[in-house]
Amino acid sequence: MAFPKGFLWGGATAANQFEGGWQEDGKGPSVPDHVRGGTVSTPRLWDKEIDPSVYYPSHDAVDHYHHYKEDIALYGEMGFKCYRLSINWARIYPTGEEAEPNQAGLQFYHNIFAECHKYGIEPLVTISHYELPWGLSEKYNGWTGRECIDAFVKYATTLFTEYKDEVKYWLTFNEINCGCNFFGRVMSLGMLGKDHEPMFNPNETEEERSDRFTALHNQFVASAKAVKIGHEINPDFMIGLMIAGNMTYPYTCNPKDVRAAQSAMQMANWFCGDVQVRGHYPHYAKRYFKDNNITVRTEPEDFEILKEGTVDFYSFSYYMSATATVDPDVLKTNGNMFSGVGNPYLKSSEWGWQIDPEGLRTYLNEVYGRYEIPLMIVENGLGANDVRSEDGKFHDDYRINYLRDHIKAMEEAIEDGVDLMGYTMWGCTDLVSASTGEMKKRYGFVYVDRDNDGNGDFHRERKDSFYWYKKVIETNGEDLD
Repeated sequence: MAFPKGFLWGGATAANQFEGGWQEDGKGPSVPDHVRGGTVSTPRLWDKEIDPSVYYPSHDAVDHYHHYKEDIALYGEMGFKCYRLSINWARIYPTGEEAEPNQAGLQFYHNIFAECHKYGIEPLVTISHYELPWGLSEKYNGWTGRECIDAFVKYATTLFTEYKDEVKYWLTFNEINCGCNFFGRVMSLGMLGKDHEPMFNPNETEEERSDRFTALHNQFVASAKAVKIGHEINPDFMIGLMIAGNMTYPYTCNPKDVRAAQSAMQMANWFCGDVQVRGHYPHYAKRYFKDNNITVRTEPEDFEILKEGTVDFYSFSYYMSATATVDPDVLKTNGNMFSGVGNPYLKSSEWGWQIDPEGLRTYLNEVYGRYEIPLMIVENGLGANDVRSEDGKFHDDYRINYLRDHIKAMEEAIEDGVDLMGYTMWGCTDLVSASTGEMKKRYGFVYVDRDNDGNGDFHRERKDSFYWYKKVIETNGEDLD
């Protein structure tokens, strides 16, 4: 049996895509609360002022705020060993700058953790999962302002102190490497641009690019400070980073394509990992900044802080792979904003994400060979338009097949010698898609009655994949049929 005893099988969600209750019990607005819904062909827009005539998916999401006992009971029924969730920063500090935390918000997560422990589930908490109080975003243009460092450290310290006996595993920022590209400007870095513009806006000035990398640097510093404080509060804490895993191949054996793929891997994966695991900026950063006219605003003490606040484990999401090429014709005819240049050897989901389980094994080996610290896959899943069958049930064999193939790849990587500590499948209960804002793009083992327009009564139903994953956990990955 490849999977070690104590392997952390489970599922993952994010507060802004799952909780709802956006104004309940003292919660303040966060950046996602200002982002509209969209589709695969219609970009998500964000608004500086909430428009009561517009649908904002995060406001209600799938109402976990009022269904958390039911949801966690379902995870207990599946046999989860671990549940990855995030805390909504604005539920704890409504504007990000209050002198004292919101007690009702703190109590909500005490309740969550109590339910988890009732079923023997270990919480894995993401401190900031595309979540920033709107007050900090508006006042400081998000993470471009160094003031956000102290605000985050205060927030993280509150969580570490409040839940030091309830949570062992922590992640500082979700997919922090999204700050390396324009995807991260709004949701990840909380940076504001023009009103009503797309959340994923690829148009940047050189000044805005410098702002983006300055904001990312500030997150590095905030994370390192939080790691150090967390270990002081509870030396048993395991505090990790979280990367959006991007396995990139050269499109051809043209040496220029090989170099393009290497460069993509450096900036999409290793850049943030090198800073947070090794404690310093990598050698290739200097030229990248020079070639792209990027000036990162830093303070002298920052670099010592980065050395002192390295993480304990490396976690990541993995959904697909991409290819890189310098051929302008291929880029023009075979490109996709989310998945890069198409790979002719792979099939794609209906949202254009290419399915590549073998790439997961390769990525696991690449990461572990580079850093040699424990790894954890904290997001992996298939977004699909689940349709109720004539018998009234959801027969999602396509999801089972996707997960089975990726779990087999994990098994091979463990046999290769990779230290893999756990796997939390993404969107274990249906939730709002971060990229499109849709409910139609479903990931879960559990169906939620909610549609793209905000209709539905939120009732939950088990899909076929629910029972399959239960069996996988019961056998510690041995029975995948």
